[in-house]
Amino acid sequence: MRLVIARCSVDYVGRLTAHLPMAPRLILLKADGSVSIHSDDRAYKPLNWMNPPCKLREEGDRWTVTHGKTGEKLILTIEEILHDSTHELGVEPGLRKDGVEAHLQELLAEHIDTLGEGWTLIRREYPTAIGPVDILCRDHTGTTVAVEIKRRGEIDGVEQLTRYLELLNRDPLLAPVKGVFAAQEIRPQARVLAADRGITCVTLDYDALRGIEPENPTLF
Repeated sequence: MRLVIARCSVDYVGRLTAHLPMAPRLILLKADGSVSIHSDDRAYKPLNWMNPPCKLREEGDRWTVTHGKTGEKLILTIEEILHDSTHELGVEPGLRKDGVEAHLQELLAEHIDTLGEGWTLIRREYPTAIGPVDILCRDHTGTTVAVEIKRRGEIDGVEQLTRYLELLNRDPLLAPVKGVFAAQEIRPQARVLAADRGITCVTLDYDALRGIEPENPTLF
């Protein structure tokens, strides 16, 4: 991972346009190819970002990040670099889920046909370069499906699944790979983002999965 602190302005050129005026900012360039620009507030949320696949071209004080599929660009104008360092973080072991999420994953893997008749499990915790996918399975047509499981479905979970899908769809043995975002409760904003990304949302009934008169999940 490369960390750059610089006085810079940022212009996004794509379906929309956006401009960040000159100010000190943190630029994160990750090994997965993603680039994000942060300020000293907003907690973990970037001011602007680009998911992989994308390419960075540095030309003096002008850095251009171009998305490999859409052609969208982030153009950074660098006034001064205050810090520039690179760090090797190694393989990410992945998030250890709390008891309910871990049990949801286990139960859904055991009863994968909860997602649909004819669905089959490939494996739980399917390893990728950016962490394990909760469940990888196939639907009744044989299409590969990546399932991300949360107790409470937020926008961050949809973003996480999006990153997995972008990576998995590069594998010709798996592609095309669809996404399912499964949770006991899914926030409206997360549903909107999932729909925009072509991801199916599934509301899980924890008690039903545990064997208390299981019902079909609600599909959106």
